Amino acid sequence: MNLDRRKFLQLCGVSASGLLLPSGLALAAPLQESPSAQPKGMLSDLTKCIGCGWCQQACQEWNHLPAPPDCCGEAEPEDICLSADVWTVPELEVVEENGKQYQVFVKQQCMHCVDPACVSACPVGALQKLDSGPVVYDCTRCIGCRYCMVACPFSIPKFEWGESLGRIRKCTFCVDRQEDGLEPACAAACPTGALIFGDRDSLIAEAEARIQADPDRYFNHVYGKEELGGTSWMYLSPVSFEAMGFPAVGTEPVTSLSEAIATYGTAGVAASVTLLMGGLYYWFNGRKPKIQVDEPIPVESERES
Repeated sequence: MNLDRRKFLQLCGVSASGLLLPSGLALAAPLQESPSAQPKGMLSDLTKCIGCGWCQQACQEWNHLPAPPDCCGEAEPEDICLSADVWTVPELEVVEENGKQYQVFVKQQCMHCVDPACVSACPVGALQKLDSGPVVYDCTRCIGCRYCMVACPFSIPKFEWGESLGRIRKCTFCVDRQEDGLEPACAAACPTGALIFGDRDSLIAEAEARIQADPDRYFNHVYGKEELGGTSWMYLSPVSFEAMGFPAVGTEPVTSLSEAIATYGTAGVAASVTLLMGGLYYWFNGRKPKIQVDEPIPVESERES
């Protein structure tokens, strides 16, 4: 391989161009969204969820996703895992608390945080938080660094490992349906009313009213109201969220940590790329043996001989 200095510098520039951009700097025009009076949210009342899986089926069909894989040997909703092709799933949790055993189905999906760590960690603005609530992803900006997967405290973003140009995949909060004035597909399909879509502030008021009206039915906490600065997806539960394995996080956003990952982690990757390219340049050019060329014989000398 013949790699001259010009080609080396060009290759270094291409490699580092997407890595040295500040966090959140978009490579294209900002995404457009329809104006919204209030940020939207979803309230998931786990006391009403029966684990029917209709929400998952509606999500798969609306987003043109393949049939969920059989992760654990049985084709039951609680045995299917979140993946690049499965954006939501009702997972069964068996909890013993206060001398009672509870079977609770927990619908898992992107939480669409109010101050999302994945957005602040992305160095190229491939993930953006819309004022209306959804955290959306633009694959045309993504450089595949997967910092969003590291930054997310809920371990939600998934990568298409089987694709040559893999994308980050997750719940979109049905942003396309919201733009048309429709509720997300999962909420529209829920047969028990366990999912309620609406203005986030109104949903918080509704959740607190339910707890006050029936304290024996609900654990006295609305998960997502304040966690990590708040999330668009919130939960009511008959048992403590800690017992069901919900992340025990504080009320402060984790964007400071994710911004550090994007800033220092990106710089480290860029430096590594530069060193690697420098090593390749030396390997293909610096180690070439110098060929000594004899001085040409003068023409006059040739004639004399």
